Amino acid sequence: MARKIIIDTDPGQDDAVAILLAVASPEIDLLGLTIVAGNVPLARTADNGRKVLELAGRSDVPVFAGCEKPMAKDLVTAEHVHGKTGLDGIALPAPVMPLQAQHGVDFIIQTLRAEPAGTVTLVPIGPLTNIATAFERAPDIKERVQEIVLMGGAYFEVGNITPAAEFNIYVDPEAADIVFKSGAKITVMPLDVTHKALVTADVVDRFAQMGTPVGAVVASWINFSERFDLKKYGSKGAPLHDPATIAYLIDPTLYEGRHINVEIEVHSPLTRGMTVADWWGVTDRAANALFIGTVDATRFFDLLITRIGRL
Repeated sequence: MARKIIIDTDPGQDDAVAILLAVASPEIDLLGLTIVAGNVPLARTADNGRKVLELAGRSDVPVFAGCEKPMAKDLVTAEHVHGKTGLDGIALPAPVMPLQAQHGVDFIIQTLRAEPAGTVTLVPIGPLTNIATAFERAPDIKERVQEIVLMGGAYFEVGNITPAAEFNIYVDPEAADIVFKSGAKITVMPLDVTHKALVTADVVDRFAQMGTPVGAVVASWINFSERFDLKKYGSKGAPLHDPATIAYLIDPTLYEGRHINVEIEVHSPLTRGMTVADWWGVTDRAANALFIGTVDATRFFDLLITRIGRL
């Protein structure tokens, strides 16, 4: 049976590629997108989620706007990476499909209560505001979650928005703290693994050479967004973060990691938003997450290109 998931997202070019991978894969039953503010404000992320689904011909997937700001601080956005729209590259038409009237947090709660316990996976690929708010409003749903597979945090790679913090966690560390303390089964795709699957010029060319509208758009997205990372990191390629979550759900043999304890720093002005990941087991704190450390990058990109080539 296809795995039922809700993608919680702040599109973002890499978020968009993750959504495309999900709708292109029969292993995934995408119940809906819940939208959060992150890479750009909520109005733009809500537009972007619908644009991506319409590009893929999947306007049947409902889209729900969620939280417009973090739980305890002002919103930090990333137009410097993703462009003014959050989805800069080939311009897509304004979406035709409507936003659902229901709030994204309420959709998460309703779905987890309506579906059999342990059958819905949450895939947060932006700040964790919607997920944490749902857990705070409806504590009973935490034990009904099959798994949370999220993109966020780091250990060796540490930070990409501050010296200590990865962007998704930094935007709303209070929300991340709630999620990591929830008791739900959690799998984490940190910078440590996404930086081991780098988009090179060859990868961009493989999308461009698909000869499809989707392939052309994806090539333009990753070519735009990765310019920032190429300059920043000085490597031969740049990371494509969010699709790692969907690839893991399709084929977990692509990845290896460790069950470790992960705590979120919410107080220190120097390290706020840091994922304090006990990779070496130097504390006696109980493991609360599978923290992924390695990926077969060749197979990851083969999967991505093969599946998105179907759209």
